[in-house]
Amino acid sequence: MAKRVFFSFHYQDVIDFRANVVRNHWVTKDREEAGYFDASIWEEAQKKGDLALKRLINGGVEGTTATCILVGSDTYARRWVRYEIIKSIQRGNRVFAVHINGIKGKDEKVKTDGKNPFDYLAFRYSKDGTSLEILEYSAGKWIEYADAPGWELETTAPKSRWGTAIKLSELGYKIYSWIDEDGYNNFANWVGN
Repeated sequence: MAKRVFFSFHYQDVIDFRANVVRNHWVTKDREEAGYFDASIWEEAQKKGDLALKRLINGGVEGTTATCILVGSDTYARRWVRYEIIKSIQRGNRVFAVHINGIKGKDEKVKTDGKNPFDYLAFRYSKDGTSLEILEYSAGKWIEYADAPGWELETTAPKSRWGTAIKLSELGYKIYSWIDEDGYNNFANWVGN
């Protein structure tokens, strides 16, 4: 059965056409074969206040089972991409990223892969392993994430994590390459079908 996927990306990658290649690759396939329905919200995301944008993102993530971060050159540093990652994790979505700079842009050129956004977000576990706070890497240092609070864990974290901070990339959040790993044919597997 096809999953509902929330796509998170930097709007510049839509302008450059790269994000559209991934989001619209289902057009030449049956929905079940593609493995997903697009639940993105960027078409609605006009200039809004922070609270309105958070509500829009929260509503967009609701009802999805997976979140795909489309990684261009500056995606890792985008405030709202970070928020979408955190809200998706809180919701329990399968969260993964896909490098898209290998896709030719509207200028017919490719770019070097962007930085992994999972290297710029971390969880710091409480000393007793029962809760976590969110950290983000900004201006050369780790700081408390301001856009969403941490949360209580349903089960106590492994003792080895108590009192430590761990980047999301070290917690198993994967990043794929649309070109190098044949995203057209493998996306449904990445979503988790």
